[in-house]
Amino acid sequence: MTEEIFSFTIYMIHELSRAWGMLPSKVYEVLKQTRCIDDYFINHYDVLHTLGTEYLEEDIREYVKKRGVKI
Repeated sequence: MTEEIFSFTIYMIHELSRAWGMLPSKVYEVLKQTRCIDDYFINHYDVLHTLGTEYLEEDIREYVKKRGVKI
């Protein structure tokens, strides 16, 4: 994981924490459980980091929902 992807991941964890009303540690566990960090953030960073935070929050919510986690 590059420094840019790491910084993006930390940023998104904190933004999701705020949007979902969860502790950052819980958001991390959801993202880890659904492989969102590896399969989504890392693999698609080139596109994701250019998108708006609100759009990403909704997209990630849908991503984890499809993997059995309700936010």
